[in-house]
Amino acid sequence: MAKSKNDARLKRHRRLRRKVAGTQNRPRLQISRSLHHIYAALIDDSKGHTLVTASTRQKDVAEGLSSRTGIAAAKRVGEIVGRRAKAAGIGPVVFDTNGLKYHGRVAALAQAARDAGLEF
Repeated sequence: MAKSKNDARLKRHRRLRRKVAGTQNRPRLQISRSLHHIYAALIDDSKGHTLVTASTRQKDVAEGLSSRTGIAAAKRVGEIVGRRAKAAGIGPVVFDTNGLKYHGRVAALAQAARDAGLEF
């Protein structure tokens, strides 16, 4: 049994990463969150390059948000990462929750990215 919540998250992350890898044609959409911010990145694991990023730490993303920690902020990050990916010519992606459970902010970001045109 995991000793802490983070140990359980890391265990889920290791299990997930055995199956999920990003390629140039289908990069990995990785989500990270902290108590104060949420981050999303499209990563090409074959080259080790980050293709597109969005987070609530970026001024253009956080502009107009009352809070950078809530579901509204996650939706904004998902929408912007989807728009930036489309502008870069990226459509299909594989989804990496980074060991986080799929609910709340993670699910809101994923749905907003789908609505913005990403396919996963």
